[in-house]
Amino acid sequence: MSIFLSKDLARLAPYVPGEQPQDRKYVKLNTNESPYSPAPGAVRAAAAQAWELNLYSDPTCAPLKRAAAEFYGLSPANVMAGNGSDENLAHIFRAFLTDKGVAFPDITYGFYPVLCSLLGIEYRTVPLKEDFSLDVSDYAALACPVCIANPNAQTGICLPEEKVEELIAQNEGRLVVVDEAYIDFGGESCVPLIKKYGNLIVVQTMSKSRSLAGARVGFAFACEELVSELEAVRASFNPYNVNRMSMFAAEASLRDRAYFEECTRKTAEVREYTAAELRGMGFAVLPSAANFLLARHAAAGGGDLYLALKARGVLVRHFSDERIKDYIRVSIGSRGQMEQFLGAVRAVLKEVTG
Repeated sequence: MSIFLSKDLARLAPYVPGEQPQDRKYVKLNTNESPYSPAPGAVRAAAAQAWELNLYSDPTCAPLKRAAAEFYGLSPANVMAGNGSDENLAHIFRAFLTDKGVAFPDITYGFYPVLCSLLGIEYRTVPLKEDFSLDVSDYAALACPVCIANPNAQTGICLPEEKVEELIAQNEGRLVVVDEAYIDFGGESCVPLIKKYGNLIVVQTMSKSRSLAGARVGFAFACEELVSELEAVRASFNPYNVNRMSMFAAEASLRDRAYFEECTRKTAEVREYTAAELRGMGFAVLPSAANFLLARHAAAGGGDLYLALKARGVLVRHFSDERIKDYIRVSIGSRGQMEQFLGAVRAVLKEVTG
């Protein structure tokens, strides 16, 4: 550690993203990316902007905010665009949580505690139930802001809209942040609830269901007052936060509803097929509304299975958290990719069980 590092960062443990190996070609099912290309119009829109890269992007993201607002029947004043949902989460945590703290589930997106550590935010974790479901009554007595991922980032389990509303309505003087990175694969978005509740912020990303992980575009949806306060934080940190190519690619993607619906439908179908095949091999598979599955097998520990699959050219994700260390998380790729994954799993199990 250098003598120049701020003392409050001496113990900072950064977020560890999924592997992006360069040593060989893998069937890559570890970072919940879409196996499908972006909408054709999005690619054309990005290419058209390449000749304008000598100019700054629009700091207000006006065209993109209009498209997102139209998609959900909102006003552009209800939308903030960000460099991926992670940047929006960082601005939300900085703006609203630094002096109040936050509560979130014990198994959730690993970026939340990292942000808290970076920004000096006190946090508490609320254990999920034994079946990894979230019981909103566990949050009823909490006065601090609450942040949940729905569907949950590591389990894929989704709360129905009425349960999310119950959480929001428990205390309208308490902020609730709902991270909907995976909502388009089988859940029901609570974005419309921002018209009813002033204590709700919904975060979304275009990385998953819109096939734009490399473009880094996300949104925060909230009442005008909260968005205005968030915009002040964003403009104080990075006023040109969404680049030209990404902005116009994302706008075009939002306007191609048919392509979006086709890709999410195919992902959900392949997810259910894969889950059924894994269960047929003796796996316990959590019910998922996301573009991934969390699964475990009694004959193979999560870490061992991850390594054995990697040796066969298939990348999945393994987490060391005590409650899910026996599981692997598998992103849903194309049908062909999942067949390769299933074939590799069968080979591993044959070796293990004989």
